[in-house]
Amino acid sequence: MALRASPFPNGFAAGIHAVGWVLILPCFWFLDRLIAVCKSTTLEKTQRLEQECYLHPLKIFFGSIIFFVLFLASSPLALLGFLLWAPLQVCRRPFSYHQQIPASAEKQTHWGFEREGKASFGFTTANLCLLPDSLARFNNLGRTQHRAAAIGQHIVQGVCRPHVHIFVDSPSSCGALTPSDSILSTGQPSSYGAIDRQAQPPESHFSDRASDEAQVSVPKPSSAVLSESSDETEEPSTDLPTPLLNSNQNSNQQQTQAGPWIASQASRSQGLRQGGDVPWVVSSLFPASVDMLCLEEVFDKRAAQKLIHVLKPVFGHILYDIGVYACQPPCRCSSFKFFNSGMFLASRFPVLQAQYHCFPNSRGEDALAAKGLLSAKVLIGQNQKQKKVVGYFNCTHLHAPEGEGEIRCEQMNLVTKWISEFQAANSQPDEDVVFDVLCGDFNFDNCSPDDTLEQNHSVFDEYKDPCRAGPGKEKPWVIGTLLEQPTLYEEDVNTPENLQRTIETEEIRKRYIAHPVPAKGCPLVYPENGEPWIGRRIDYILYRENSIAKNYQTEIEEVTFITQLAGLTDHIPVGLRLKVIMDSNLSDDE
Repeated sequence: MALRASPFPNGFAAGIHAVGWVLILPCFWFLDRLIAVCKSTTLEKTQRLEQECYLHPLKIFFGSIIFFVLFLASSPLALLGFLLWAPLQVCRRPFSYHQQIPASAEKQTHWGFEREGKASFGFTTANLCLLPDSLARFNNLGRTQHRAAAIGQHIVQGVCRPHVHIFVDSPSSCGALTPSDSILSTGQPSSYGAIDRQAQPPESHFSDRASDEAQVSVPKPSSAVLSESSDETEEPSTDLPTPLLNSNQNSNQQQTQAGPWIASQASRSQGLRQGGDVPWVVSSLFPASVDMLCLEEVFDKRAAQKLIHVLKPVFGHILYDIGVYACQPPCRCSSFKFFNSGMFLASRFPVLQAQYHCFPNSRGEDALAAKGLLSAKVLIGQNQKQKKVVGYFNCTHLHAPEGEGEIRCEQMNLVTKWISEFQAANSQPDEDVVFDVLCGDFNFDNCSPDDTLEQNHSVFDEYKDPCRAGPGKEKPWVIGTLLEQPTLYEEDVNTPENLQRTIETEEIRKRYIAHPVPAKGCPLVYPENGEPWIGRRIDYILYRENSIAKNYQTEIEEVTFITQLAGLTDHIPVGLRLKVIMDSNLSDDE
């Protein structure tokens, strides 16, 4: 389909939809505040105890009365707005598209394949829990709008860094080290998790990672893996900083001068470690130069707009408000949808085609949201044979409740079917596919006995999981990505650096990473046979090799567990960097 900005076919439908939503919004907001005033996070409770504040019961009493009265008063307008809004969902395309116009057409392409026949691509997925404030509080997370602005700034701060490799000249060296943590200036500690203050993005330009990555030789240190704290703690505001970076410029084209400052900072940063055949790192910053970003649970529309405002200078192509509303179409969605899918896709590459499917088998509270699959085809550039180079990126968020693995397996069956259909419908003979990635929040892990059914699903035969040793068994270096909600604001995990240190220490992370789910009626025995304690990893980035062009080879450059959103969400984001190399000696038909 041709991607237009508006999800509606014409301006009249878009205008009526906007009027309907304006009439609904006040009632929705008063209801949100009515619930939020009665529900506190553990951080707010702790702050009240420290401040010896005894007025909170009065705030709840009078706040509840005021917001309830306002809710009732605005209900008639909301009903009128609903009558305008709901029927228009039939003609609404299930996503909106934002495109940042580049300074020149050249900056939307990636020159790595055309110049050298190789390039690397960075992918990241994160569940942000950007629900309406009242609902987010049931996950021990509040201040949704504030968190959205802070999260956007954290992402920009991390990805707008040079991607520097440090090679340690030491027998104990475990290979290349990356400045994943602390090459930026530090600030003061935050009083709200890690969100009250936020460091400014670095002012730098970048080099082609395929050929110009800065390499720094470090004299023999006492340890091959070093780290330094950096607090990203400046107050987010509506006037968010703009990085010195073209919005559509691929990360492989960005230019920088890797001088002595970068070398000295990088030498003290967290190092890249070798876990068998997979390099991995725990980083207190987002990976440098991410190309494709998949976010889940961006349900709140105002929060989505804040993310777009911050991310658009870096990611020039954004799909948001993904999913269907109301009962459109009745034959596909199992019930009335109050929320969209919550998925949010940000890309440096132009989006050629996109398609969304809603899961038809949702149940319970999950049926209120239009969870499903988003498939996108993006334009990378040209290769040395002047052939178009493209990639496929698929995002999903599966059924959440525990003990309902059959539903998730049915959804994964649909995911693989829909991906195959999308690629078959949109493939062209004059193009090479260089990556095929599936990522998102799968809501099951690879260590819980209760998730055995999902762990053996055929999706893992088609797509490779770099963290997985086999069904029910993780690789020993893997770290769980689901945090325990009651402990989100404890000192060990309330800043990126503290969370990084905590999850790297097996004995400590047991307190903060969600524990595996036992099978019904069976006691949990975990870990077994001296295996390390990992916890629940429910956020995945998978990649497939048999669907890319035969004259390309894929290598894993790095798997990243990211702690920069400490205090902002109850998940640990995950990153994957793939290197794709073109073999010019092979033809496409071989």
